[in-house]
Formats: sequence, structure tokens, C-alpha cells
Amino acid sequence: MRRFFSAVLEQSNTYSEAFCTEPFEAGWASEARWFIRILDASDGAGIEAMPQVSPDGLLWCDDEDRPDPVKLAGNAAEPVMVSFKQREFGNWLRLKVRLSGDQPKVKVLIYLALKE
Repeated sequence: MRRFFSAVLEQSNTYSEAFCTEPFEAGWASEARWFIRILDASDGAGIEAMPQVSPDGLLWCDDEDRPDPVKLAGNAAEPVMVSFKQREFGNWLRLKVRLSGDQPKVKVLIYLALKE
């Protein structure tokens, strides 16, 4: 039987500047999938998310398999969500998130789903 686990790394938190999610140890998993949902955003605000990897949860670098960040606009009429996969990541995962727009403010929900 394969193991599966979902972690909520950001739960309806509101940000007005760049942030990183909490690191998550995922060395046992062979597949990871990120889900990012913007629940609310100021006019013109959006996010750019870059998956990062680490051997120890202390020192980080961008995942070389994703050269460009995932972009998500927050000005939709309803909450929007984007998902992307990550493989061959070593042990620790997190997202580095930048905000875009003039004086941005974004309320986000971020899940990390892992499967053996």
C-alpha cells in the first residue's frame, strides 16, 4: 500500500510582502504536488511561487526543474487555485513566494500533497 500525506502549510494567512512557507521534510515521498489558492487579494495583486529544495531544511536553493515561478493573479471574481508537481527533490521542500502589484495584500491557502 502506498503512503500519502497532505499538509496545509499556509492556512488563510494574509501577506503584504514576500514570504516562504514552513519547510516540510518529504524525503520518504517520490512525488509532491503543490496547491496554491488565493482566497482574497487587493486590486491587481498576485503571487509568484518558486519551489525550493534543501538537504537539511536550513540552506535553500530554487528547484532547477522549474526555471520560472508559478504565477497566479488574485483579481478573479472567485477564489482561484493552481497546482504543479515536483519530483526528485531530495529531502526538504518549501515555497518561496513573492507578491506582485502595487501595495499587494494576498490571503492564501497552500497545500503540499506527498505520495510514496
